[in-house]
Amino acid sequence: MSLDFNIEKPDLSMKNEIQEKIDNLNKPKGSLGRLEELAMQICLIQQTLSPKLTAPCHLLFGGDHGIEKEGVSVSPREVTWQQMINFTKGGGGVNMFCRQSGFTLKIVDVGVDYDLTPYPQIINRKIARGTANFLHQEAMTQPQFKKAIEIGKELVDEAVANNSNIISIGEMGIANTSPSSIWMSLFENIPLNECIGAGAGLNSKGVEHKKEILSKALEKFLKEIPNYTTEEAIRYFGGFEMVAAIGAMLRAAEKRVIILVDGFIMSACALAAIKLCPAAKEYMIFCHSGDESGHKMMLEKMGAKPLLNLGLRLGEGTGALCAFPIIDSSVRMINQMNNFENANITKYF
Repeated sequence: MSLDFNIEKPDLSMKNEIQEKIDNLNKPKGSLGRLEELAMQICLIQQTLSPKLTAPCHLLFGGDHGIEKEGVSVSPREVTWQQMINFTKGGGGVNMFCRQSGFTLKIVDVGVDYDLTPYPQIINRKIARGTANFLHQEAMTQPQFKKAIEIGKELVDEAVANNSNIISIGEMGIANTSPSSIWMSLFENIPLNECIGAGAGLNSKGVEHKKEILSKALEKFLKEIPNYTTEEAIRYFGGFEMVAAIGAMLRAAEKRVIILVDGFIMSACALAAIKLCPAAKEYMIFCHSGDESGHKMMLEKMGAKPLLNLGLRLGEGTGALCAFPIIDSSVRMINQMNNFENANITKYF
């Protein structure tokens, strides 16, 4: 299947002009560090010297994983649907952070193993009640993969239609660190054991069991499809919520929308999206380095510089939302700080 995305890197022709504006703000050159880098990136994405952040939107995709049945997560499957319902009541971490920074929250069921139709606050895009168990077979079929991609695209198109030019993406899906670890191993050529961590809180015995299960699954995949494509690796192991996130990232990049990347799982989705369309990375801001084993290594391999390191491992997109005020500050800096000439301050460099 060929993915229909036309993603171009931002035009760099105005880079010098942007840098000149940043350097002429009344501050020592380079003294606002990462804020200056963020301002440059956002100006290039929007092709303007006066960027804006409008109608920020948070997409939260939920889905269950067949591999959960192998005991690779300390949390039981029902936590997925219980948390999805909790989000409708405003009681999750994601709800609090969205309220804090004025994000519209979209809760989307793409594959939860529970009937969530009684909750109108949850957008029903259920593909199936969870993926298949990738220890024994591919997690999803090609039509299901395509549908998940299309759901991600649809949600971004809706956000853009509502004037959003910045989105963050989160997930709710017990056991989704397992496919993330395998993608990291496959896409970055890292030994699988180095990519596997405790997830939501496995003890050392649980981590060893997780490594054994995932190693068997990966061995089976490589035997069946030795010359796999990126799409095949995504489809064989991924969750519906993860593939929807990939579709959303690629569509956002195509629409020149800023993408806030959350923790380990969303970084794995970003990695997959970049493998499919390398230019998509230019539109991504990596928001934090989480507590999951392997996340820091994944970010380093991607050449990504996370904004925060707070020991987070909640998921839901909360790390991306935590980073938003910093991104907002970078835009306020370039728009609201005075320059040397107007402030009548001697420019000393």
